[in-house]
Amino acid sequence: MKALCWEGVNKLSVEQVPDPELRGDQDVIVRLVAGTTCGSDLHLIGGYIPAMRAGDVIGHEFLGEVVEVGSAVRKHKVGDRVVVCSFVGCGRCWYCANDLWSLCDNTNTNPGIGEAMFGAATGGIFGYSHAMGGLRGSHAEYVRVPFADYGAFKVPEGVDDTSALFVSDSVPTGWMGADLAGVKPGDVVAVWGCGAVGQMAARAAMLLGAERVISIDRLPERLEMTERHIGSEVIDYTATDVEAELRERTGGRGPDVCIEAVGMEAHGDTPMHVYDQVKQQLRLQTDRPTAVRQAIRACRKGGTVFVLGVFGGAVDKFPLGAVVNKGLTLRGAQMHGQRYIPMLLDRVAAGELGTSHLATHSVSLDEAPRAYEMFKKKTDGCVRAVIRPGG
Repeated sequence: MKALCWEGVNKLSVEQVPDPELRGDQDVIVRLVAGTTCGSDLHLIGGYIPAMRAGDVIGHEFLGEVVEVGSAVRKHKVGDRVVVCSFVGCGRCWYCANDLWSLCDNTNTNPGIGEAMFGAATGGIFGYSHAMGGLRGSHAEYVRVPFADYGAFKVPEGVDDTSALFVSDSVPTGWMGADLAGVKPGDVVAVWGCGAVGQMAARAAMLLGAERVISIDRLPERLEMTERHIGSEVIDYTATDVEAELRERTGGRGPDVCIEAVGMEAHGDTPMHVYDQVKQQLRLQTDRPTAVRQAIRACRKGGTVFVLGVFGGAVDKFPLGAVVNKGLTLRGAQMHGQRYIPMLLDRVAAGELGTSHLATHSVSLDEAPRAYEMFKKKTDGCVRAVIRPGG
């Protein structure tokens, strides 16, 4: 079958790879209907995530049709249309039992890498390096889904493929940020980043009762999309002092909750950004924490900062003193999708949550390398490119 493979730093190609097979009785095989580019994939492509090997299939946000079912699968049958959570959970370990699905003890087959890097291994994730289990990714014609009764979810009738697709990863990631940050009625929430995850975090904050939501970015088309489709206020950080603007809009206090939805390759317009970029390129640090620093400084005293963006290792000039002296709560997580996906599919079906606007482009699998180049460079207003193996 055809698949999109990582061949080295900034090198992608569509190659022939072996068809997937059932390896366990809880597996299903899914024929891909649609997948999408994701900002966290850019970290793989750029070489910032370790343990990638030439020929690895990438992709982790997808929707498809079940074509083969393991003997122990109880919730799915051939022909089901499903969205699949990007993180794989076994459903039985302590972490899965406590709804901390991305921390599953049993789905990462290479736990030693995570233990060395982080002190403990994460769960497995599709197409995201051998540090995260080495599972084959979803930008392919078919994909094996382990523990399918826990990680694959039937799409309600009446929900179109494009709307359902983003409930695989972007929507639950954004919702988790607002939920675990403790957004409550009356809060003022600031979100850094107007990509798909940032937009979904902003929408989640609104649905959880926030009084005001303010989204921050630099790209006019993303700011306009967020204002029009999500309904939040927006700030172009290249046109104003973000910290001063947020204080002005919040009576001098700052936001109650700040959500960082940018990650390790954050941009900025200050000398500190240049410093971070140089150190990252020289591999003297792994991540650029521009947006995290600003969120910590901007958050009101006693507020909460939630880090949604992907970070792989060490950062420099981290404002730990601000966290302590302002009495902030600082949280972060990879996406516990199984906790949220059923509820989010119901909200999409009910019309409470719109996602289809995120799909600004649609390409075939053969065109996927070009789609990622466009997505990386943010040309032609690309927010997300949907990749359809069938064309």
